Amino acid sequence: MGFLDGLMGNATEMNLEDLKEELSEILIEGEVIEKGYKVLRDYFVFSSQRLILVDKQGVTGKKVEYHSIPYKSIRHFSIETAGTFDADSELKLWIAGSSMPLTKQFAKNSSNILEVQRTLAKYLLNL
Repeated sequence: MGFLDGLMGNATEMNLEDLKEELSEILIEGEVIEKGYKVLRDYFVFSSQRLILVDKQGVTGKKVEYHSIPYKSIRHFSIETAGTFDADSELKLWIAGSSMPLTKQFAKNSSNILEVQRTLAKYLLNL
């Protein structure tokens, strides 16, 4: 991940082996990590069962919040690709019980936004 992308809040893809090791204590039996994206020190992970938002808190980042969103709770989603003058691409998720979408930014030169769309469609449309 480029330092400037991180400062601007742009998500970049993470190594799956690192994610498996870091999340080993919260994954359930048979749960598989599909994709992971990092924004500074926080990240979000698409598993075979849920979307996991990881929020590292405090100065040291030792305090961590794991927010699990079952795919059945995601009502709809949208992606917006970067245009000629846009700085980034965007993912929006509407979660049951919330009127405002959860929004994540992706670097303009990132093709990850299309991969995220495919991953979401795979899990949401096969429920």
